[in-house]
Formats: sequence, C-alpha cells, structure tokens
Amino acid sequence: MADDPKTLVSTDWLAQHLKDPDLRLLDASWYLPDAGRDPKAEYNDTHIPGARFFDIDEISDARSDLPHMAPPAEKFMSRMRAMGVGDGHQVVVYDGAGVLSSARVWWLFKLMGQENVAVLDGGLPKWVAEGHPTEDMPPIPRDRHMTVRMQNQLVRDVTQVAQASKLQDPQIVDARAAARFRGEAPEPREGLRAGHIPGSRNLPYAELLTAENTMKSVDDTKAAFEAAGIDLSRPVITTCGSGITAAILALALERMGHKQWSLYDGSWAEWGMFPTVPVATGDA
Repeated sequence: MADDPKTLVSTDWLAQHLKDPDLRLLDASWYLPDAGRDPKAEYNDTHIPGARFFDIDEISDARSDLPHMAPPAEKFMSRMRAMGVGDGHQVVVYDGAGVLSSARVWWLFKLMGQENVAVLDGGLPKWVAEGHPTEDMPPIPRDRHMTVRMQNQLVRDVTQVAQASKLQDPQIVDARAAARFRGEAPEPREGLRAGHIPGSRNLPYAELLTAENTMKSVDDTKAAFEAAGIDLSRPVITTCGSGITAAILALALERMGHKQWSLYDGSWAEWGMFPTVPVATGDA
C-alpha cells in the first residue's frame, strides 16, 4: 500500500516516524457492549509509545440521547488541547481491532477541519505481531491550540437522510452485516426495529478488510463498492449501527479519491428508533 498521511499509513511508516516531534498518536479503541472488552483498561496495560487514549463515548455530544454523536467544536477543541493535540501535528489513530473505531476518529478530525490525520492500517494487533515496541505509561501532554473549521458537508442528519432515501440521491450505503441489513438478525441495541433505510445499499465493512484486518487495495475496494451496486461517480452517504463502521466506508471512499461523501451520524441507532420513518427488510 502507498502511505498517505491524510488517510492510511502502514506500521512500517509509523515505526519510521514514531519519534517525530510533531507526531501525535491516538488509541481510539472502542467495542460493542457485547464484546466484553474494556478499551481504556487495555490502553492502560499496553499501547504504542506516546499514544493518548481517545474516548469515543466521552468526547461526544452529551446533549444527545444517541451514542457517541459528534461533539460540539468547543468540546472537541478543549479535549484535544488537554491531550496536547493541535495545529501543526500529524495525527495517527489506531485501535485494538485492526481497523474499526479508528476510522470514526479520523472522520471526526476531518469534520473539525483537520487534514493531517491518518488511520494506522492493521492497528495495534499488526504493530504487536511485528514486534514493534509498546508501553504502559501514558505520555505527559503539553497544551496545544487547535483551530477548528467545521466541515458540515461531511455529516448528515435524519431529515437529510430521509430526503436522500426518497429521492435516491445521494446513494445511501450501509456498513452493517448483511443479516442485520436484511432485518434477519436482532440489533445489538435494545428497542430498535430491524431492517434498513429504504433504498440503501449494503456493503458490510468487513468486505473492505483483509483477513489480517488491514484495508484492501484501492482496486479491490473499488470492486467491492461496484459489486454492491454503488455508482462511484455519484455522492454517497455512509451509515451503520451507530456511526462507527460507516467511517470505514468513508475512509475507503476518500482513499479512492471519491470526495463526495458524508456520514449519517445517528445511523441505525437513530433511524431504527424513530417510529415515523420507514424501514425496509430483505435485500431491497
């Protein structure tokens, strides 16, 4: 793969740049409640040297009943300042699954107008498997100001998605597993209807990853989108269960040079709860 500090970098790239003074590493591990894993405890036990822990559930919009919605700009700025992440830094985000929640934090940085941010391909598992160093001590951050310029075109709300569903434009692509998309498997969150947004296409995020949980090549990624019936010349809204894996699709689109994408932040946690919006089941 070609390393791109604005989308995806390899473990080799990180090993070469680990000591760069302007590199800021973030451990953004997050798991579904039924995974039985505690990402903060795992971070405290083992992380890549210099990494700070980015708490997706805490650095979110506390006013929303929905899980880990994008925080207001002021909250993001203050949390990043306290973590010593700001203007002039190259940010690399990783997670403990390979590529899962790290893409969500990449998207958050993009939403806040930050360009120099990349996901670590293969994450902590690949880094550890290759024998690279880890530590258990948190870094001592120094305050750093971050200038935020919200990129509102990168996020969509339920009203905008309902309109896209009716008009079939932009295309809506759902990253959940096929059985959840079809409404055959129960949702991991209680109280949600089963199924998908009418007119949406299904591209399970796992189909964009290799067996080692690294991102597939750009050509293979393009083929996966096209096989799912997505026209890559048209705009795309990505969605999933709660806005986490939808960001993997967004990262994949950005890597392919497809710039007309946005992410439905509420995703199924919101759509599946609203009694007034329609739900489709099956493949269509």
